[in-house]
Amino acid sequence: MVPPTAVASPDAATAIGTPNAPATKDPVKDTILTPRFYTTDFEAMAAMDLSPNADELEAICEEFRKDYNRHHFVRNEEFEGAADKLDPETRKVFIEFLEQSCTSEFSGFLLYKELSRRIKERNPLLAECFAHMARDEARHAGFLNKSMSDFGLQLDLGFLTANKAYTYFKPEYIFYATYLSEKIGYWRYIAIFRHLEKNPDCKIFPIFNFFENWCQDENRHGDFFDALMKAQPKSVTGLRARLWCRFFLLAVFATMYVRDVARKEFYEALGLDAREYDKYVIAKTNETTARVFPVVLNVDHPKFYTRLERLVRNNDKLSAADEGNAPAPLKALRKLPYWVANGAEMAKLFFTNPIRSENYQAAVR
Repeated sequence: MVPPTAVASPDAATAIGTPNAPATKDPVKDTILTPRFYTTDFEAMAAMDLSPNADELEAICEEFRKDYNRHHFVRNEEFEGAADKLDPETRKVFIEFLEQSCTSEFSGFLLYKELSRRIKERNPLLAECFAHMARDEARHAGFLNKSMSDFGLQLDLGFLTANKAYTYFKPEYIFYATYLSEKIGYWRYIAIFRHLEKNPDCKIFPIFNFFENWCQDENRHGDFFDALMKAQPKSVTGLRARLWCRFFLLAVFATMYVRDVARKEFYEALGLDAREYDKYVIAKTNETTARVFPVVLNVDHPKFYTRLERLVRNNDKLSAADEGNAPAPLKALRKLPYWVANGAEMAKLFFTNPIRSENYQAAVR
């Protein structure tokens, strides 16, 4: 799953703990930009007919069974003392990255694991695919949490399981959201890996050495949801599907852009420009989704990034309005104009004419 981001608590980089006895870090406050935990209609998933694309799903499941990364996530001597080499500001932004990446991967694990458990009697092929993906997500989350322990911190994943609010999505919305999450995760990880391969001096921590194989897990997961949507043709055909695909593309791209620009210091530590990095990831993900979504966004429209920048500025003002000790109703009143402005910008982006996938680029079809 794609690693989301939020602002960690001010003492995140200085919490008491050691690699051998890590402190339990409090989860960040939920905002519109923080990772969500999802649930869905398990009965509808169990009853799902896979026959329109059963052969492709079986082939993907066979790939999952091979577990290519079974022995990949093994720490080595490069991790020893690596945390001590980071300056305080870099430590802070890197811990934020680890925390939110771990939370996002763990969110995927919980959803996939519950799906595999609840539907295994009635839809064994689908259940097995979800079980394999849950295995991968758990492995990723554990690896990230272990890296947090190098900084004397760890997330209490059991606490998150019991106390995090769960968002209900219909199965088709789960398809759209998780497909995009996995594919955007692939492009994010591979872009960072390729950049650091060319600029090894910017590799601030050895976890990035694992990103090339890691991103292939994300890619395979995305391919699974691609095949699953093709097995449910109504999810990617017709007016309703076109509207929902536009909505989820816009929601994912806008959230990522606002979030990453807000934490541009992390990307600067890697020698990347957050805006240029996101533009690359958005372009590649948009191109990839044309293989299954009926429409994609016109991300080359001259006003696309102009409007995203307005969201960035409004988000900064929302954060500023949230500071201080003013009563909650007063803070809400201060935020109202920026919420309205953000809604207007998102509406303009949504109603910008999309590109039909069959016309987008024949090569990606």
